[in-house]
Amino acid sequence: MLLVAPAHAQAIPLSEISRYFNSFSTAKGDFTQINPDESISTGRVFIRRPGRVRFEYDPPERSLVMAGGGQVAIFDGRSNQGPNQYPLRQTPLNLILERNVDFSNRDMVVGHTHDDDTTTVVAQDPENPQYGSIRLVFSENPTELRQWVVRDDTGAETTVILGDLQFGETLSARLFDITAETNSRRR
Repeated sequence: MLLVAPAHAQAIPLSEISRYFNSFSTAKGDFTQINPDESISTGRVFIRRPGRVRFEYDPPERSLVMAGGGQVAIFDGRSNQGPNQYPLRQTPLNLILERNVDFSNRDMVVGHTHDDDTTTVVAQDPENPQYGSIRLVFSENPTELRQWVVRDDTGAETTVILGDLQFGETLSARLFDITAETNSRRR
């Protein structure tokens, strides 16, 4: 007996995934993060495209990760030091925070697969693959980002599983202001 897969059982096209990202400028929602050491953190994520994201972690975690002004800042809640900072363009998150995301027009996609309910896209900066990669997992009908896995330049993986995102809300620029956050933590 020959089994035929339903006609819709194919990967979400890259053009549709690009459209999804380009369809919103702000989003917020809850997340669960699986860290490279297998520990689990939870919190809220705020996205303001282009170029800005903020991960607020629930207690007892007191860390904060934010991107703004072309930089990513990692605030360690156990430290009195300022944040560790990196250029956003040297991280895989840059690929989904760009002003115009276009997965079909660049050599950034290194994997595009489909299983029963999800489409997975693996992307990296084609000019700088040493910066790591991001594996994006989407559900379909409608297209929604459900999780991503960032593999950093050391090969360590961090998985972020998203709750339902809310789109279109006003998010203050201050949420993404690394200098203001640094100053408020010094008080």
